[in-house]
Amino acid sequence: MRTPTVLISGAGIAGPALAYWLNAQGRQTTVVERFDELREDGQNIDVRGAGREVARRMGIEDAIRAASTGETGTEFVDATGAPLARFAAGTSDSDGATAELEILRGQLSRIIIDRTREDTEYLFGDRIVALDDTEDGVTVTFAHGPTRTFDLVVLAEGLRSRTRSLVFPEIDAVRELDFYIAYLTIPRTGDDTDLWRWHSAGRGRSVTLRPDNLGTIRATLAFLSDVRGLDALDHRALVTILRRTFADVGWEAPRVLAALDDAPLYFDAVGQARMPSWSKGRVALIGDAAHCSSPLSGMSTSLALTGAYILAGELAAHPHRTAFARYETLMRPYVDQAQKLPPGTPRILNPRSRAGLATMNTALRIVGSPAAARLGGLASKWFTPPADAIDLPTYPGRACYKPGERSRRTGRR
Repeated sequence: MRTPTVLISGAGIAGPALAYWLNAQGRQTTVVERFDELREDGQNIDVRGAGREVARRMGIEDAIRAASTGETGTEFVDATGAPLARFAAGTSDSDGATAELEILRGQLSRIIIDRTREDTEYLFGDRIVALDDTEDGVTVTFAHGPTRTFDLVVLAEGLRSRTRSLVFPEIDAVRELDFYIAYLTIPRTGDDTDLWRWHSAGRGRSVTLRPDNLGTIRATLAFLSDVRGLDALDHRALVTILRRTFADVGWEAPRVLAALDDAPLYFDAVGQARMPSWSKGRVALIGDAAHCSSPLSGMSTSLALTGAYILAGELAAHPHRTAFARYETLMRPYVDQAQKLPPGTPRILNPRSRAGLATMNTALRIVGSPAAARLGGLASKWFTPPADAIDLPTYPGRACYKPGERSRRTGRR
């Protein structure tokens, strides 16, 4: 019998995770990635709840723990750096603003890709420019490589996926949250700690510093704005906007602003993907392209891992149309819950007025107080996303496999 072929667009987390599970079925997987190489950068991400259980079933939980950022908790500070409230890292699969398993996004991607390289063809530096979906397969035109035909195509791209618009040109998938975040990596100093430190500065602005496992600090500058298109500006314009926006902010803001000239800068307009359907014909969506819940949710990684696991499991048991429908039926309630951000988000932790800032700081002191802890972990409830809100299926024959096993079964290299 001919080996079924699947093209996956996107080598972040969802794409390689899907390849992992499809390889275990004996499918022939190809991953195309528009960047020339695997990006080792990225900010801290959480592996929680169902996503963590999927990581266990993949056999990568220990590797994730070994690459942990070492973040020990979350601390809110005032303009002088004095603590307002401190919350320890979670001690279970799901709880806490800082999860028990914290890792840099690029390092998690590397862990999964390393376990798929022997059985997956990776095409870096290329992208899909056209799709012809027929009853017999999907003919894919690439920007650089030759045209090829696959049985299925799965888009595991980002929130603003270009390829998704080829499949669903009539749908405006992005729900904007009127919030921008600038991410950069800066040198670590002796005054830095292993806490995720967060300063809300009023006027809808915040500055955060987080540790990594590379001896540097991951910093963010975030602000509310309903102006569209700032993420399309060039580097010089973005630096000008950030310096003007945060010019009067205290704490570590001057240090972060000073690093803008030299540090690589990633600037993101925060939003969510709201798609009425995650498939059409032989093409399906997973990860952020399907259901981005935004970095504010703490759930994107868990959704990516869980969605990849479920989609592969359903494809193992059903023809693609049935599998796509069942995948969406199982995942949609989980996604809906993850996309329900706490009331007032992102404004609640980025208040515009002095009164709002004072109210937030008071609430943090109360929630983080020893008295609140004795009343049953109010802080844990406040900062814990719905990471367990799914009954994760167990699929037959889904035990984790070793790289190369599929190649040895099928004779393919």
